[in-house]
Order: sequence, then structure tokens, then C-alpha cells
Amino acid sequence: MAKVNIKPLADRVLIEPMAAETKTASGLYIPDTAKEKPQKGKVVAVGPGTKDDSVTVKVGDTVLYGKYAGTELKLEGSDYLMMRESDILAII
Repeated sequence: MAKVNIKPLADRVLIEPMAAETKTASGLYIPDTAKEKPQKGKVVAVGPGTKDDSVTVKVGDTVLYGKYAGTELKLEGSDYLMMRESDILAII
């Protein structure tokens, strides 16, 4: 996991998406045009939370998030997603 010089504010979370699946469970390869956007990633940075709620995820957690959640960022050659903690569906 790379060290990132970005600190999210409030209840925001910075996530590094995991690579999209390249092969199905039955062994078929998925072409680039048919790949779906990944919905799983690793938490890289976490904001301090709001005055009413603290943040429950921590750096290093693997999470599931909504398909269209977050804002895409490109920092130092890597892709990241910045989203609110409420956009995260589960910790796995």
C-alpha cells in the first residue's frame, strides 16, 4: 500500500480500487470492453469524522462500495476514489 500525501476532511474516505476481474468463475476471459467497474477497494486514508459521528472504517480495511459512488482521482500515477463513509456498503 502506497503512502499518499492527502488527508480527507470530515467523513470522507480515500479508497484504492482493486483490479477488475479478468476471468469468470468458469474460466472465460473477459474482454476490456465488457469489464465492469470494480466495487471493492482498500482504504488508504480516512478523515476525522464529523462532530456527531466518528468514522468506523480504518486504513487497510477492504470495503465494498456502490457502483457509481465517489469521485475519481489520479495521484502520482495511481487511481483513487474519494467518497463519503455513507457510500461504503460493507467492510470485508
